[in-house]
Amino acid sequence: MRCCGGAAAWRCRLALPELSSDLPVTGTHIRAGSCRSLGLWSNAVVFVRVWEYEVPGDRAAAFTTAYAADGAWGELFGRAAGFLGTELYRDAVRVDRFLTIDRWRNEEDWQSFLHAFGAAYESLDAQLEGLAAERSLFEGSS
Repeated sequence: MRCCGGAAAWRCRLALPELSSDLPVTGTHIRAGSCRSLGLWSNAVVFVRVWEYEVPGDRAAAFTTAYAADGAWGELFGRAAGFLGTELYRDAVRVDRFLTIDRWRNEEDWQSFLHAFGAAYESLDAQLEGLAAERSLFEGSS
């Protein structure tokens, strides 16, 4: 289940490292055009939601289809103003571990999305229930 968060969500600065070829991450998917204007690791202020998942091997294909930038979540988020893109990472060492990073212009755009598309969000979340064990959520602004 992807928790909706809210006004009480953590607020902190997120310092993301430069991309490096020795990071243990593979399978990056970035929504077309999503980060070009800001630069992938820009210092521009954005609101991010980072999820960590454990995905059984027999569900990995279905998970990556749904959670990739052009998957069901990306398509739903893309209907809202302020959505900058979503990224999917698969750990190169622990192949059952994935991260998603959803980027929004600001937290207000995220909250507006929830207000406008909350029913569709909950429906999709219910449809995808059981694909993965969710481990953690980070929400914050740079």
